[in-house]
Order: sequence, then C-alpha cells, then structure tokens
Amino acid sequence: QVQLVESGGGLVQAGGSLRLSCAASGNIFSGSSMGWYRQAPGKQRELVASITSGGNTNYLDSVRGRFAISRDNLKNTVYLQMNSLKPEDTAHYYCKSLPFPYWGQGTQVTVSS
Repeated sequence: QVQLVESGGGLVQAGGSLRLSCAASGNIFSGSSMGWYRQAPGKQRELVASITSGGNTNYLDSVRGRFAISRDNLKNTVYLQMNSLKPEDTAHYYCKSLPFPYWGQGTQVTVSS
C-alpha cells in the first residue's frame, strides 16, 4: 500500500511561516530521497526542495535561505519549514518519493500580500 499524506497548508500573510508535513508509507520512504514540489495555477509543477535518505538537501534558488526540508526516518515523515513567505510562494504543495511515480493529494499554501 502506497501512502503520501500532506498537511499543514493554509492562508498566511506575507512574511509569515508555515510548516508542511508529509506522512509516507515505509515502502516508498525508507532509503529514498524525498522531495517537495509545488504547482501554481497555469504553471508547471516544480521541485522546491529535496532531501536524501542521509540528509543531504537541495533547494530551488528562489526558496533557498527561506525554506528548510527535513525528515524523520522513524516516523516516515518529511517536513518543509517555510519562512518569510511571499505571495509568489502561493501554490499547491506536494511531497514525493523521488524514485516512485506516486503523488498525494497535496496541500494548498496561499500567501496574501
């Protein structure tokens, strides 16, 4: 059984913070790199941040220094801490186990100016 359940989105003012969580099933989490993607209306889905099983991270240039991805390997959960949010961060956010083709329902993040 494959599971990806995102949570933590919401409406926040510019400059605010949100923390997204993604609970994944062990069969796609353990040993896999995990990523957070986002898709804004009319735009392609883009990889925002990724983390390897060992904790190495990569970020989209536009979020580097504001977002932080982390993972809890005991809870099969990946997080995205988003600080200093901007209106252009508004999008639907999804997590994904990078080797696998599965997507969760995602969670909406809306940043008001």
